[in-house]
Amino acid sequence: MDIQTSVNVPSAAKTNRRLRWSRVSNYTFVLPGVLFMICFLVFPILYNLWISFQNVTLMNLKGDHDFVGFSNYAAMFKDELFRISFRNSAVFTVGSIGLQFVIGFALALFFNRKFPGRDIMRSLMLLAWMLPIVITGTLFKWMFSGDHGIFNHILQTAGLLDKPKFWLTDESTSLLGTVFANIWVGIPFNMVILLSGLQSLPGHLYEAAKIDGASRLNQFAYITLPLLRPTILVLLMLGIIYTFKVFDLIYIMTGGGPVNASTVFPLYAYRLAFTNFEFSLGATVASFMFLILMVLAAGYLWLMRKEEQH
Repeated sequence: MDIQTSVNVPSAAKTNRRLRWSRVSNYTFVLPGVLFMICFLVFPILYNLWISFQNVTLMNLKGDHDFVGFSNYAAMFKDELFRISFRNSAVFTVGSIGLQFVIGFALALFFNRKFPGRDIMRSLMLLAWMLPIVITGTLFKWMFSGDHGIFNHILQTAGLLDKPKFWLTDESTSLLGTVFANIWVGIPFNMVILLSGLQSLPGHLYEAAKIDGASRLNQFAYITLPLLRPTILVLLMLGIIYTFKVFDLIYIMTGGGPVNASTVFPLYAYRLAFTNFEFSLGATVASFMFLILMVLAAGYLWLMRKEEQH
């Protein structure tokens, strides 16, 4: 009995040491990712939020900063450009997401069928999404130009325009031009996500629906849409978050002009911080954007939880 106990005690201690080392090694593998997120995600967000309650400008950047409380937020809400950029961001986001989703869904349904050349055409559709935004913005800026733009040429050839129109320098059409370009960029992403969802749907449900005499429209309304609802929610949420913070495409095409007609929230924050050098006001706008996106993310999680309960 004593010999057995003396043998089991070291082995048990050895097992415990191995378990402890296994747990420590697991945390060691996770540590670089945690440090990266703290340094490049958590700290910038918290620092941005902190300076939004201070008065930081180019003049006192290296000196002491006065704590001003919610004064920056009050000044932001009183600014006329805040209301303009909020309206433009809403129009840009809703217009882009709506048409991206509808066209992407139609293309996903189209490419879900089997026909010759499907894979090649599907690969070519991804080019719009793979191109750098700098190239896309420059291309659409050329195409919308008033002197030699392809859009003016097509519309004049069709008899819809009498003279060239300067789309991106006209207050009434500059924002619509950026929406059109962003739709072209986002269609492939919507198509790929929805197509993967369509290909994962069980085929026996459609076979049973055909036997029962259900039309294609009924199959789409009562089988496809309900089963794709989680995929659609994820897609719309990702699209809203990405589109709401688009900066580069609009900056390249219009720069926010003319007369702030295409200025959205990211451009508004950029101008305050890096053109006017009012860093606290720029941080205030960025913090407000972050709050909006957090509310949208919370709404998405609530919808997903409600979807899982059903």
